Amino acid sequence: MDTPGSLCTMDEPMSEAPQQAAVTRILARASEGDAAATEELFPIVYEELRGIAAAFLRDERRAQTMQPTALVNEAYLRLIGPGETTWENRGHFFGAAARAIRRILTDHARRRNRARRGGGLERVPFNENSIACDASGVDMEGLDAALSRLSAMDPQKGHIVELRFFGGLTVEHTALVLGISPSTVAREWQFARVWLGRELGADR
Repeated sequence: MDTPGSLCTMDEPMSEAPQQAAVTRILARASEGDAAATEELFPIVYEELRGIAAAFLRDERRAQTMQPTALVNEAYLRLIGPGETTWENRGHFFGAAARAIRRILTDHARRRNRARRGGGLERVPFNENSIACDASGVDMEGLDAALSRLSAMDPQKGHIVELRFFGGLTVEHTALVLGISPSTVAREWQFARVWLGRELGADR
C-alpha cells in the first residue's frame, strides 16, 4: 500500500505481477462500459489513489477543507464519467487519475483563493525539491499555470510532471506509459523540476 510519502519513494521498477495483469483486464472491461468491472476496479485502486491524495493533503491548511477520501472519490467519479478515453493498462489509468487530481486540486485552490479577502494568492516557498518529495504548502494554482506553460513549450515534459507529481508513477512506469526510455524520463523530469521551481520563484 502506498503511503503519503510515496511520491518520494516510488522509484523501484514496476512490478509485472499477475495482479497487475488482472487490473489491466478489468480496466479494459470498464472502459468498454462494463458496470460490473467499474465496481470491481474501485477497491483495487482505492488504496493507491488514497496514498497519492494523502501526500497532497498533508498540509493541514489544505486538509481542513478537503480530505483524501473526498479527493479520491471525486477523482474516481471523473474517471468513470462520460467522455473518458480507453484505459489500455494500469499506467494509462493512473495517468488519467493524475490529470483528474490535478484539475480537482487546482479548482479547489482557485475557489479558496477567491474566498480570501482581496482574492490574493498565498505565496509559499517553492524549489525543485518540492516536486515529488513534498507537495504540502505548494501553490497549486501557481503550479498548474506554470505546468501549462511548460506543456505548451514541451508537451512531453508536461506529461512527465503530471504522471510523476500528480500520479505518483515511477520513472519506469512513466516511461512505459509514454513509450520512451527511463533515462529520457529521468533527464526530462530533472529539467522540469528545476524549470518549474524557477518559474514559481519568479512568480512570487
